Amino acid sequence: MNLQLQRIQHACEVLKLPAMATEWSAMADHSAAQGKSFADFLESLLQAELDARLQRTREMLLKTAGLPAVKHFDDYDFRFATGAPRKQLLELTSLAFIERQENIVLLGPSGVGKSHLAIALAYSAIMRGIKIRFITAADLMLQLATAKKQGRLEAYLKRSVLSPKLLVIDEIGYLPFGRDEANLFFNVIAKRYEQGSVIVTSNLPFSQWSTAFADDQTLTAALLDRLLHHAHIVQISGNSYRLKGKRTAGVIPAAESMLS
Repeated sequence: MNLQLQRIQHACEVLKLPAMATEWSAMADHSAAQGKSFADFLESLLQAELDARLQRTREMLLKTAGLPAVKHFDDYDFRFATGAPRKQLLELTSLAFIERQENIVLLGPSGVGKSHLAIALAYSAIMRGIKIRFITAADLMLQLATAKKQGRLEAYLKRSVLSPKLLVIDEIGYLPFGRDEANLFFNVIAKRYEQGSVIVTSNLPFSQWSTAFADDQTLTAALLDRLLHHAHIVQISGNSYRLKGKRTAGVIPAAESMLS
């Protein structure tokens, strides 16, 4: 390696431009062979660095997001989930709701794909460089209670609740909360109100949410007031996709499938 190449390599390292360091030589040769201008070469080189930075950001955000799996919107089976409002969901994939600090509430019985859709929207946000956090309601309550017991609740709220631009809370209503837990959950929604977007999924209609929050009608009303003020409510009806194969094989009677 000649001295000039060494100086270029060193400059890229000091300026923290790893993609430029590895790509500039080949890109310079390609630009020369194509007869491109220096401005074209420079733009391509800068874009390569930007693309590499975005990819590193995506990898970091995905690692810390807490997603249980990677799901894609295009993989959601609308042919089976005929009770899913496709047009409304397609509009939400623009992710404009995040910039507007709006919420999404996905309601429906077990197995209709609420979690799939929530994960897919969260993954799309990550691909655009947006910080998200995914957690089940049960795990969130456990972590909140632990943080409170250890005297670090405010620090936990700041790091895990307020820091992400999008917070996804899955499976509200599957396990009822005690009064202390209900108060902690209300604190989460209150702190996120008009500060960042929330996606929640639930198998309960709003009229039954108080059963999940210590039967506290006042707290539930205050929680829903904040959650739904700037919200897209997505109601999904239908049968469980997870039981589709068994139902087709006749393992589950039709009458039972209607209750799943």
